[in-house]
Amino acid sequence: MGGNSVEISRTAASSPATTSASITETVNGKHEFKLDGYSLSKGIGIGKYVASDTFTVGGYTWAIYFYPDGKSVEDNSTYVSLFIALASEGTDVRALFELTLMDQSGKGRHKVHSHFGRALESGPYTLKYRGSMWGYKRFYRRNLLETSDYLKDDCLRVHCCVGVVGSRTDSPKTYSLPVPLSDIGQHFGQLLESGNSTDVNFEVNGENFAAHKLVLAARSPVFRAQLFGPMKDQNTHSLKVEDMEAPVFKALLHYVYCDLLPDMEELTGLSSKWASTLMSQHLLAAADRYGLERLRLICEAKLSENITINTVATTLALAEQHHCFLLKSACLKFVAMPENLKAVMQTDGFDYLEESCPSLLTELLEYVARSTQHSVILSKHGSGGLLCGSDVNGRRVKQRL
Repeated sequence: MGGNSVEISRTAASSPATTSASITETVNGKHEFKLDGYSLSKGIGIGKYVASDTFTVGGYTWAIYFYPDGKSVEDNSTYVSLFIALASEGTDVRALFELTLMDQSGKGRHKVHSHFGRALESGPYTLKYRGSMWGYKRFYRRNLLETSDYLKDDCLRVHCCVGVVGSRTDSPKTYSLPVPLSDIGQHFGQLLESGNSTDVNFEVNGENFAAHKLVLAARSPVFRAQLFGPMKDQNTHSLKVEDMEAPVFKALLHYVYCDLLPDMEELTGLSSKWASTLMSQHLLAAADRYGLERLRLICEAKLSENITINTVATTLALAEQHHCFLLKSACLKFVAMPENLKAVMQTDGFDYLEESCPSLLTELLEYVARSTQHSVILSKHGSGGLLCGSDVNGRRVKQRL
């Protein structure tokens, strides 16, 4: 067949160019640390420190450590030492720091040690592990500090800045769609309420609770070992739970399925703040017993927010028993307030603390003594100006305030 040939040109489709950017920046935070009673802190010993509350910057927890007698002999103990420490788990945390001793005369002549202003080639400081520090062993000569404008009314003020360095990749977003919140807890809650396909029953103080082994095992390492582990109970269809009230176990199951606390007032039938605190105390112990770490932290937070004269002693004992260090710190601070201490000593909870936790009571007395340097509190034991307790060997201890 003759004729002109037709050449068809085909152009390959090209993909649009894409872009992205790596952004390295700092997340900055500040903390003010007030050291009251400087003169009382002297003499605690070389290498011993007083610490600030922990604070969070960039997803990590930090604390300020002040060494009144210096951090070490080798670096001259005639100096006070000051450090910022990584107080949470983390490896190779890169950060910038600034520690400032505040001039309290109003002249603005602050003593500043800054990592923010270092040369670019030196880069941020890297903390390798929890407990790593940045700071100065020879922060200030002690005899000069005590005659300076930094010390006023036996008080020092330290200003701390932390800038945590992190990187992220950024790229243009062409569109976004709204995504509803997760409702998996609602669905599992309905499964628990329905009682469908349950395969294990718990007897708790005369009440029965049906549940699902796989759900319990997925949420709790203790349930997993009890129901499926090599040392599992012989009868995994019916289990008896000792030393726990039924409403507490019911609340525990509600959290396991729904990832939320139930309505405490509805659960207990009581509307008082005391009843809610009591439930939170029992639920914290249950959470620790079954390895539910998030539930334990939720209860710890609720108890920290609701410390009262009548509950602080029992909450303190609970915090010590279950290693809730932040809750313990909150209780100690509450008790050490002059307006609270005498009232707390009149409670049944304080009597319980004295009888069952002598070492903790001794620690409390020492904390109060450090915190109330100018106060004289009359003990309910009639030892005017003294608080009485026992040491770990049962010997009587008296702490003068």
